Amino acid sequence: MSLILAVYFLLYSLMHLYVCLKARRAYRFGIKTEIFFAVFMTAMVFAPVIVRLSENAGHAYFARLMAYTGYTWMAALFLFFSISVFIDFCRLCIYAAGRMSKKDFSPVLYAHKCFFVVPLMCSLSIVAYGYHEAGQIKTEHLIIHTDKIPKEIKRLKIVQISDIHLGLIVRQESLEKITYEIRKINPDILVSTGDIVDGQINHINEFVDPLKNINPPYGKFAVTGNHEFYAGIEASLDFMRKAGFKVLRGVSITAGGVINIAGVDDAAGRPYKHAGISENVLLSGLPKGYFTVLLKHKPVVDRAAIGLFDLQLSGHTHKGQIFPFNFITKLFFPMYNGFFKLSDVSYLYVSRGSGTWGPPVRFLASPEITVIELVNTSLN
Repeated sequence: MSLILAVYFLLYSLMHLYVCLKARRAYRFGIKTEIFFAVFMTAMVFAPVIVRLSENAGHAYFARLMAYTGYTWMAALFLFFSISVFIDFCRLCIYAAGRMSKKDFSPVLYAHKCFFVVPLMCSLSIVAYGYHEAGQIKTEHLIIHTDKIPKEIKRLKIVQISDIHLGLIVRQESLEKITYEIRKINPDILVSTGDIVDGQINHINEFVDPLKNINPPYGKFAVTGNHEFYAGIEASLDFMRKAGFKVLRGVSITAGGVINIAGVDDAAGRPYKHAGISENVLLSGLPKGYFTVLLKHKPVVDRAAIGLFDLQLSGHTHKGQIFPFNFITKLFFPMYNGFFKLSDVSYLYVSRGSGTWGPPVRFLASPEITVIELVNTSLN
């Protein structure tokens, strides 16, 4: 965790330095303006730390204000950096073409104000749109035909939520939108594939009721994500249980006698000495002949367990949350979004997530609630 933080501060600081250099080449600032920007950008680099310390000290309003400011700035900075780097690449290509053709493209190459203003306006526009997109929850439908659902039931409807990140930014209004959509679907089973809470977990028991009031006939099940451990595992488990979820930590259950559901802790629990059971061992002990769902936060597949489950449900990736961050996400998680066939009998579905982490912004990666409908093959 300390290594991740060190890398974050290094890369984030370098991005701020890049923006400062771009601004200085576009405009000649006075010393007072430069001092202001230096102080502001230093505060933004350390905003996550300031947020956490403020909340722990009981300054909830200031913590929330800093969270919105710092994380929205993070989104704008990332977009500015991405657009600006792309422009710099195009400038390099133009420069190379000029050298080869012996033509003078100086007016294009050195239009520094333009190269600052265009990324700035684009990034601010995308952030404004992305704030709107983050509130537009989409319902994704997945239908799986199987002979492992009892004929008398015919259809079994599972709703998956993931990565809500309840905390300082994702609040009551966002949660009520999510639960409203769930109630409209009227699922037989509700599952959460981790990160239902964020790293800032103080004072979130007020969010229990909207989730607690959803009571599907075959139950509600959840697994831990990495943020449950970051926030404090005991407090996170207490919240999920109060919300009515049965938390599956290396545990499996045959829900209502019609479907197997197994769940494992996120790997983030290992440094906290929460060792997980082997998925192979967990799934091997399940009753045969039932459709088996494996809940696992990260979309990482245990190859030894393929064939022992029918469907793995995961989240974590947010589909990158803000394009083009999805390209980075895909480097670490090749199966980072959507439905994947793992074998003739095992499949994986990766949710984009139902909330937001960090910036209250999504761009080309809208939040989702997933409906998985298991249909008995006799209905084909």
